[in-house]
Amino acid sequence: MPVTDDRPSPDALLRAAKREARGKLKIFLGAAPGVGKTFEMLREGAERLKSGTDVVIAIVETHGRAETQALVAPLEILPRRQIAYQGHSLDEMDIDGLLARGPQLALVDEFAHTNVAGSRHPKRWQDVMELLDAGIDVYTTLNVQHVESLNDVVASFTRVRVRETVPDSVFDDAEVEVVDLPPDELIERLKAGKVYIPAEATRALDRFFSKANLSALREMALRRAAQSVDQAMLEHLDTHAVGGTYAGGERVLVAVSELPGSETLVRAAKRLADALKAPWQAVSIETPRTESFGDAQRRQIADTLSLAASLGATIATIPAENVASGLRAQIEEMRATQLVIGKSMRSWWFTLRHGSVVEAMLAGTDGLAIHVIPAGTAPPRQRTLAIRAEWGLAVKSAAVFALVALTAAFAKLVEPVIGVGGIDLIFLLPVIIASGRFGLWPGVTTGLLAGLTYNFLFLPPLYTFTIADPQSLLTMFVLIGIATFTANLTGRLKIRATLGVRGAQENAAVAAFGQALARVSDWEATSRTVSSEMARLLGLSVIVLDDRDGQLECIAWSSEEMPTFGPVDRAAADWCWSKGEATGAGTGTLVSSDWQFQPLKTSLGVLAVVGLSAHDGGDPVGAGRAVLLATLLGQAALAHERLKLEDQVREVSVLRERDRLRAALLSSIGHDLRTPLTSVAAAIDAIARDHPDAPTVPVARSEVARLRRFLDNLVDMVRIDSGALKLAPEATDLTDAVASAVHDLKTLLHGSRIDLRVPPDLPLVQADPTLLHHILINLLANAAVHGGAGAIEIGGRRVRDEVTLSVRDHGPGLHPGSEAQVFETFAQGRGGDRHGGSGLGLAIAKGFAEAMGVGIAAHNDPEGGAVFSLCFRLR
Repeated sequence: MPVTDDRPSPDALLRAAKREARGKLKIFLGAAPGVGKTFEMLREGAERLKSGTDVVIAIVETHGRAETQALVAPLEILPRRQIAYQGHSLDEMDIDGLLARGPQLALVDEFAHTNVAGSRHPKRWQDVMELLDAGIDVYTTLNVQHVESLNDVVASFTRVRVRETVPDSVFDDAEVEVVDLPPDELIERLKAGKVYIPAEATRALDRFFSKANLSALREMALRRAAQSVDQAMLEHLDTHAVGGTYAGGERVLVAVSELPGSETLVRAAKRLADALKAPWQAVSIETPRTESFGDAQRRQIADTLSLAASLGATIATIPAENVASGLRAQIEEMRATQLVIGKSMRSWWFTLRHGSVVEAMLAGTDGLAIHVIPAGTAPPRQRTLAIRAEWGLAVKSAAVFALVALTAAFAKLVEPVIGVGGIDLIFLLPVIIASGRFGLWPGVTTGLLAGLTYNFLFLPPLYTFTIADPQSLLTMFVLIGIATFTANLTGRLKIRATLGVRGAQENAAVAAFGQALARVSDWEATSRTVSSEMARLLGLSVIVLDDRDGQLECIAWSSEEMPTFGPVDRAAADWCWSKGEATGAGTGTLVSSDWQFQPLKTSLGVLAVVGLSAHDGGDPVGAGRAVLLATLLGQAALAHERLKLEDQVREVSVLRERDRLRAALLSSIGHDLRTPLTSVAAAIDAIARDHPDAPTVPVARSEVARLRRFLDNLVDMVRIDSGALKLAPEATDLTDAVASAVHDLKTLLHGSRIDLRVPPDLPLVQADPTLLHHILINLLANAAVHGGAGAIEIGGRRVRDEVTLSVRDHGPGLHPGSEAQVFETFAQGRGGDRHGGSGLGLAIAKGFAEAMGVGIAAHNDPEGGAVFSLCFRLR
């Protein structure tokens, strides 16, 4: 049960102590490139240098901006480390040199940068974490689209997937400063060439840097910074034991109960949290009255909490003496600013006995916005519960009378020995026993009965309820008062002990379950642990099913023998796997199944299915264990997600190593064969001089040219895969580009008719001339080899803000449905250089086109032949 006092949070103190031993991180957060993050970081670094701080530039990218370069001059720049990678020398931050230098503050640009293969860490943010662990303060820059949790959201409206991301955890102990620039000003900077070169700026304005995108990114950056500030404030309050809500950021709490209509409260809280962009929590308060709830009421609470969890809330079950005190403790714990609570239609007798929670919260909380929503009425009391309650009351009443009677008999026996003066203390014994065994009200009743019995048997006049002596009257009332106080205190202690023991048992069970899962590291062992531990904690038969070759199979079970499934059970399990919903016994789907199936579902999807079955054939999970089941399923799902991610990491490592070896092999082949090929070409030229009419010379020269193109393609493919392309875009005349490509392929195109339909008045396009030349070479070679005997048509036209250049042949065309596949590396098929070729030409054309931001596509012409088109945007 939460305890509210003035002591600082131990967890907050521990986190603060850890922060003191590390360096401090400051993130300059921006909505997009060009807002001035690097400039602001350097400016503050220069100010720290003037104040006497030892500041060095670990790595900064000025991107040729004069105002940024001016700020670099007064600061010490740490030399970068040179790393050899695929025949190139690339520079990265020298983390070892920085640790050896040991400055007080390091300026590290581009926090989300991916390091070159061979570096100590794959990501720069991991380098920064090492610097912080060494006690070095770090200033760094980051764009909001690189935050892992926002990556999908940004991609949904910018249509650009950012591959370099940082985890949200880097913000936990960081100071965040938003470097903001209105979208109109940033667009003007782009147009002026202060962010990108003019050609790239034009393309960026058309795509990523639209005003709508920049406005959305700006809002996300401000909200993420506000979230970090709010978290830092809460940490400070917990560390210094400062009370109050401190509504710097909104936090919503919704109280759920056993009454129908609690789902309405949860949905209202969800809408409120969405409107406020605030975190929210759903809480159920367990009180002594909870012990009398029936299965329907417990199921109602469990279903409501499950709904809240599915809508994105954190859920909690808090034991307390009453609902109001439990809510106040949770409000103080999470520093909630908004409370959503229901006002139910209760009888005046219930309100008289238990009070009104709404009135108590309105009277006892300050600085809290309370949203009161009408809730459902209490369901009619079930007859079986009423009979059970009446039977329990009869047993308690009989026990109370028996205790008082035995006490009276004992008092009569010892009266001659101790006298009447000590008899009143003896009557405290049944009060304490009844309070401890049966609770508050039986204890009070026992106190009243004991007082009357003491008066009847031991106070003159005897055997009447009349009290003649005023002192005896005072003794009578003191006895009843002490009995009532003792009963109340004993009952409260029992309630606290009962709630505390139950909470401790469930917490210990969950903790032990998590530890057991942490000790295993493969799918089979994890599934066995899940089945055996859940069976022990819930008292059920438990199985775990997983997909094996497209079919669900039982891979672990808690019983001695693997259980058998009927058709209905199999259908329920398949439904659970495909839909990610609970099915089977005790649910709303395929209830005739003997098993209840629960999905182990995370952000990666459904990873496994857990089956539960009661030994007596009833509901597998009672309402009272629903919250515990949800917690165990969450732990099991996280364990399976960890295994899934570990498998993916291993697969990525294997693929990365395979790609590295393939790139190294291709690069080696491409470079090592150039020298012998040059010698072969020289030998052919010598033969041609001696025997000019030899019929094999043209064939040999043609094949040598084809081999050279093949080797050039190999080298170019390696450049594309490694990301080593260096763009040098400039205004290009497509007529000149086509003429140059045709000239270089005159030998291959000998005998082919070229139908040139490129208007001379086409506007200039922005392209890298070298890459465009390679693209046209590959497209024309593809048309010459597979275009049949017809002419090769090269056409150009302008449509609105685009210029399209197309190469059409008169061959058999592309196989239907292969329009996209023809651009895949090493894939071969009819129509393209895929059939009998290297399978690289069109892939390289696509890679070069995408690097320049040029669209490329293939389709069949209605009159026959294949058409390959390049699309250049003019703005």
